[in-house]
Amino acid sequence: MKGHLVRYYLGKIGLFLLTLWAAITVNFLLPRMMPGSPADAAIAKLSQNGPVTPEMRASIEAQLGIPTGNPFQQYVKYLNDVVHLNFGISYSNFPQSVSSLVSTALPWTLVLVGTVTILSFIIGTMLGAAMAWKRGSLVDATGSVGSSFFSAFPPFWLALLLLFFLGYVAKAFPTSGAYSATAVPTFSGAFILDALYHSILPALTILITSLGGWVMGMRNNMINTLGDDYVTFAEANGLHQRTVMLRYAARNALLPNLTSFGLVLGGVVGGSLLVEQVFSYPGIGMLLFQAVTNQDYPLMQALFLMITVSVLVANFIVDILYGILDPRTRR
Repeated sequence: MKGHLVRYYLGKIGLFLLTLWAAITVNFLLPRMMPGSPADAAIAKLSQNGPVTPEMRASIEAQLGIPTGNPFQQYVKYLNDVVHLNFGISYSNFPQSVSSLVSTALPWTLVLVGTVTILSFIIGTMLGAAMAWKRGSLVDATGSVGSSFFSAFPPFWLALLLLFFLGYVAKAFPTSGAYSATAVPTFSGAFILDALYHSILPALTILITSLGGWVMGMRNNMINTLGDDYVTFAEANGLHQRTVMLRYAARNALLPNLTSFGLVLGGVVGGSLLVEQVFSYPGIGMLLFQAVTNQDYPLMQALFLMITVSVLVANFIVDILYGILDPRTRR
């Protein structure tokens, strides 16, 4: 049994490392397959004031850190830069480094979207299990209709509605930013409360629109599980209903939801683009929008790699948890 477990985990680690290398390599190749040079945008602006000489072009490319040498040399340097988290200089925020921009925006997204995503998964899973256990009741019917409605509601539109009614009409919550303009970012209680206050509307948007999927997914999975023989056998042996529900039915019904949770959790880094845009929230989504708008290739490359790696890491963690929850996967 222990040998099967070791082989299972070693296989997952090997697959993770291979996929990670492939993602890093593709991220290296894509910008180099695009037509033109990343310096073209800067040169186009300079050319409005007069002709750009080859010396000026070479100087611009050197300042922007555009790689030179043959493809293999560039690839080796790129791998070394990735290991040291050196993604170059941002074109649109020159001379700021890409790493500094990402390190500033990432905590806001992780705290907001990451926390709300985990909270949504926990609440949705619990509600879905309760609705399945009480299937056919008024609670089940009401919850199913509400979950289906809000899961189909576009986050962008809900964000605009909350912004208009709770922000502009009721003036109950701030309408933009992650904290007040006069606040200084510190770890003080006053600043944390101010940041939490500013995060309420974007957090509600993400929570409401994502909750329904977890509720319906868990409900449907558990209804199928409740008809399995081992659940019927557990009930026939006189086990307490709470034990049957949590230990037998809910635990096995959770597995498909857990797989989906890995994908969603991995997409946290880049999945908040529209919500952050509506509320002017300074996270990764807003940074990605600025990078695409300004054709900031180093920043885009770093963000795409971060999103890809976060998905891979989340799925690797789910694979490990899957092996713990379902021993059949280790055989």
